[in-house]
Amino acid sequence: MKIAVVKLSALGDIVHAMVALQFIKQQRPDISVDWIVEERFAELLRHNPDINAIHTVNLKALKQNKSVLWGEIAKVRLMAKNHYDLVIDAQGLLKSAITACLLGKKRAGFDRHSIRETLAAWFYQTQVHCDYAANSIDRNTQVITEPLGLHITSDQIIAKQPFLYFKEPAVVIEPLLSQGQPTILFVIGSTWPSRNYPKEQLLTVINALQQRSLILWGSPEEHETATWLASHSQYAKRLPKLDLNSLKALLAQVDLVIGNDTGPTHMAWGLNRPSITLFGPTPVSRVYQTDINKVLKSPSSVNPYKLNKQDFSIAKIKPEMVVSLAQNILTI
Repeated sequence: MKIAVVKLSALGDIVHAMVALQFIKQQRPDISVDWIVEERFAELLRHNPDINAIHTVNLKALKQNKSVLWGEIAKVRLMAKNHYDLVIDAQGLLKSAITACLLGKKRAGFDRHSIRETLAAWFYQTQVHCDYAANSIDRNTQVITEPLGLHITSDQIIAKQPFLYFKEPAVVIEPLLSQGQPTILFVIGSTWPSRNYPKEQLLTVINALQQRSLILWGSPEEHETATWLASHSQYAKRLPKLDLNSLKALLAQVDLVIGNDTGPTHMAWGLNRPSITLFGPTPVSRVYQTDINKVLKSPSSVNPYKLNKQDFSIAKIKPEMVVSLAQNILTI
């Protein structure tokens, strides 16, 4: 059986969906899985032995240049020549549903009560019901495995094998790591300013922990924050710009990741590395908590159906709470 999974973005969401692959292969080794993804995230999927092929689109480019639409349609139609037995839209958006429609005749996805863009459900012959407010990892796993007649339990997910793979990184990792003491990676950015823990409070955490603290950055704004942290603490080191392969390699070796609700922090979970995820305007149902993967949530109330980008309550998470939790995890 040959299937295509449409999960275009974003980084953390793709991680949450990827966990399903190992269970598909365990229970149905006859199934071949292709994955359709936005090209900027393709490296996240590379080298995974449970993926047969990775196909990329660039639908994000449509926001700036509508003329690329026909080229993207032609690209997806070419993918359809793989003759998929089933196409699973794990995104639940109109753009992903239309992509699935172009890929094959037999399609599966969420029902209209399980997604925000309810029109997307009209494109699926097989529909999966899962509350939109449910755990994101459970939702992603269910929509991918249920159409295949599989059921994956929470216990299985908690006992998962690491599923992010990498080749030799472009950046040499070993010199970045501390010798004889823990190395902590701080993920300081995200898609909204209100999801970011304030830099002053990050500095307090770094100086209180007194461990090797690597500062990850991606945008110019994050570079400025990383530079500020490194200039204000002897324990903080601003990392060079990392590609996704190098980031996977680094995450696999650090002792703890502390960061906002964003892709690299979720990647730590995918690699079975210790992590603390800080939540403000987004729901903690986006993650699984384990002995080594913990969350701290601000006191604000979150409506998962309508997130408030003006909720800056993440600043109410006290640095001493982060420090105490980090120290506990580092002793495990």
